[in-house]
Amino acid sequence: MKAVRCHQWGSPDVLAVEDVDTRAPGPGEVRIRVEASAVNFTDTLIVAGKYQFKPKLPHIPGHELSGTVIEIGDGVTTCQVGDRVMASARHGGGFAEEYVGAAERIYRIPDNMSFEAASGFIIGYGTAYFALTYRGQLQPGETLLVNGAAGGAGLAAIQIAKALGARVIACASTPDKVALAAAYGADCCINYTSESVRDRAKEFTEGRGVDVVFDPVGGSAFEEAMRTVGWHARMLIVGFASGTWQQIPANIVLVKNISVMSSLWGGESERDPDFARTVLNGALALYRDGRLKALPGKTYALKDAPDALRDMMNRKVLGKSVVLPRA
Repeated sequence: MKAVRCHQWGSPDVLAVEDVDTRAPGPGEVRIRVEASAVNFTDTLIVAGKYQFKPKLPHIPGHELSGTVIEIGDGVTTCQVGDRVMASARHGGGFAEEYVGAAERIYRIPDNMSFEAASGFIIGYGTAYFALTYRGQLQPGETLLVNGAAGGAGLAAIQIAKALGARVIACASTPDKVALAAAYGADCCINYTSESVRDRAKEFTEGRGVDVVFDPVGGSAFEEAMRTVGWHARMLIVGFASGTWQQIPANIVLVKNISVMSSLWGGESERDPDFARTVLNGALALYRDGRLKALPGKTYALKDAPDALRDMMNRKVLGKSVVLPRA
């Protein structure tokens, strides 16, 4: 089969498409013909050797994918040959024509979901659903502020928050990103490069402040968001796409009784696959009911995977980029 491989840590230039041997699934594993593989910020960090763990080289990037089951190993009962599925490839392997992985991390795709949409569902929608329902405890009528609102997780958070009955303030950096957030349901959209996030958020909440913050960005975006929160607000640290970790001023946390908490969906799903399935089934139910829609995004051929990672690093991505191994 063809696969994108990384033989040394560095820029996307180190990636190359190569012929790789396929293997039969072992006990509890499933072999999938890959139709689409989503591109995530994590992929850029791993290829650069800057992520919290370094997989063994050579490494195939791609941490979530979709396709058709073509073979199952002993003991697999959750899917069968011919099923349309999505898979969480926690340690990579998605940028390839085939993937073999644990059945416990493979989910059937709803009939109304395309392969492209499914390939980016587990991380984007799983992250947002876990953060807002289990960690942030977002309630109907509350106000959520979303940083990085035009990214995959940000757009997912907007839709899930609306499905939960909350109001949404979306923060993004360009007019086209602001327009995209509005198209996906945000009630108030702020271009943080030209507007005051604090002033607009205070105006929208009539001075009460924001109840929950969903922040996959970090850096100055987190600092600005903290200026918008009200009493008993919950701030969710989801990631740091800006490259700068969130810095938490304890004085502001104290005087407003704010809760600042992590929301690491990938780590949670790794530790407890059964719980992860419960979380994801909740998000999938919303999709089946038509309350969530597919994320927009550019598609890339397998040979263009380095370009997909470069665009991610240069913040040119709207929604969710997808690599199509058979394009």
